[in-house]
Amino acid sequence: MINNTNSNISIKAVGKKIRISPHKMRKVIDQIRGRSYEQALMILEFMPYKACNYVLKLLSSVAANANHNFGLNKSDLFIEKIIADGGPKLKRFQPRAQGRGYPILKPTCNLMIVVKVKS
Repeated sequence: MINNTNSNISIKAVGKKIRISPHKMRKVIDQIRGRSYEQALMILEFMPYKACNYVLKLLSSVAANANHNFGLNKSDLFIEKIIADGGPKLKRFQPRAQGRGYPILKPTCNLMIVVKVKS
């Protein structure tokens, strides 16, 4: 285990091409921005949105990275930055009348979580 006394260290995890719109993801991440790791877990477990599962999975991943790579305690972490940006759109076509095709754009998003140690 690495004993790191630097409290300015930031740990980042990125989830790419998550199959949900960034607008729906932002509705969830706005609730946990700036909170501690344990508070964020409690909030995400009881929110009734699909996006919570994706955020919960990535949040546990970044906490595991902090614990394994830097030897930090999970209870000392807080969410410094969390961003949901638009990813590539999946392009599909819906058949319409008279041989036409109507485009359907299925949005994806990229999620980035940065955690830091409480000072």
